[in-house]
Amino acid sequence: MNKLMNYLANFLTSLSLISGFASIIFSLENHFTFASWAIIVSVVLDGLDGQVAKRNPVPSEFGKELDSLVDVVSFGIAPSILGYIFVYRSFYIWASVVLFVYLFCSVLRLAKYNITPKETLVNYFYGLPTTASGGILASFILIYRRYTQLPPPIIFLLLVIVTAFLMVSKIRYINLDGIKLIFKKSIFPTLITIFIVFSVLFAFYFITAVFLPELIIFSLFIIYLIFSPFMVKLV
Repeated sequence: MNKLMNYLANFLTSLSLISGFASIIFSLENHFTFASWAIIVSVVLDGLDGQVAKRNPVPSEFGKELDSLVDVVSFGIAPSILGYIFVYRSFYIWASVVLFVYLFCSVLRLAKYNITPKETLVNYFYGLPTTASGGILASFILIYRRYTQLPPPIIFLLLVIVTAFLMVSKIRYINLDGIKLIFKKSIFPTLITIFIVFSVLFAFYFITAVFLPELIIFSLFIIYLIFSPFMVKLV
């Protein structure tokens, strides 16, 4: 059974790598929407393989290393290439500098995670997870391309810089185990989270009269980015 769980986790990790690679190919072909969705799929697969791996009482060291290397591709390289090609014609050299900083910070983030004692990361991470940062950039591009055909705004580069800084920061971000622990303790965090999500979506819908799945995904990532450090104090 332990081997089966390891195989399943590694299979999901490999699917995440395929999605990351597909995102790179789509970006090179200027299919930004498909490239962004491929990164979102990688986020989901990364979450699934992590939960499967944690159910195994005998974790695989090979699986841990494989997961980190795949994360470099799917949430470091793929978002960097997507972002670079998406904004290059508007910002040129600045696009190169900013997206390299993002890639460098994502690699640093994963390297620091690998050498951090896992007993200190039971319910949270140090620094914004690369999955969240990649998901934020991808979902932003999805929304922007759906709403407008204008050149990419400078706010995208600012978002890249902010996520890059947060990845290498010492800010604690809650993980799925921590979220489940909070919800087990009390129903109020669940109700508050639902209220915040629906408030953000309603406000955006009221302003734009548009309701899209891309908006839900982006809102969830932004809510995690903003409120996760506060939720850590509840575990």
